[in-house]
Amino acid sequence: MNTRTDNAMIAVPPGRVTLSDRRTQRSWVVDVAPYELCAFPVTQERYAQVTGERPSTAEGDRLPVETVSWWDAVRYCNSLSLSEGLTPAYRLLDEEGAEWDRGADGYRLPTEAEWEHACRAGTTGPRYGALDEIAWHRGNSDERLHGVGGRRPNSWGLYDMLGNVWEWCWDVYDAEVYGSYRVLRGGGWFDEHWSCRASVRRRSHPTLRIDDTGFRVARSLPHDGTQ
Repeated sequence: MNTRTDNAMIAVPPGRVTLSDRRTQRSWVVDVAPYELCAFPVTQERYAQVTGERPSTAEGDRLPVETVSWWDAVRYCNSLSLSEGLTPAYRLLDEEGAEWDRGADGYRLPTEAEWEHACRAGTTGPRYGALDEIAWHRGNSDERLHGVGGRRPNSWGLYDMLGNVWEWCWDVYDAEVYGSYRVLRGGGWFDEHWSCRASVRRRSHPTLRIDDTGFRVARSLPHDGTQ
């Protein structure tokens, strides 16, 4: 069992990651600056402390919060920032988008490149360990959500990067084809093993709420030049 608190932030080193998309057969390289990422997905207890709300379908303080939209996640980041006296990272525009103040010291969603860089933790294969040891997926979850931190973390101390719940990222998936749809990463408790890989991308409308989707928070470091 892990010994970290559910809101522990991990320092992620800089690096370079190659993203890829199966649909378009396209790949692209992104340089990632150092930043911080929470060791766990946001829990139901933490979400309730910050927002006063418990939107999840399953119930349990240490279960990942789910049935939260991209918009819910962005609003949570701003509320958490204000509660800690930090500058909110986002200015909400409408139901289609938000502006990110990259100089802000508040909490935010990771970019897609940051997420994959953190998930891989220096590894180059599809996963950072044996799937059943690191992730809750359809083959071992009993088709239900599990508490955060119950599987082995990657070498950087990040838990549940694969499986349990999909995680919202900041990025628009493909604006020309899908408009405002945002990127989800990581696979979930109801997904087959092939979805729980570091490179797999999923897309959903920013207002979608579903019971296999949550998020974790990041923070920029001073003079962060993240793409």
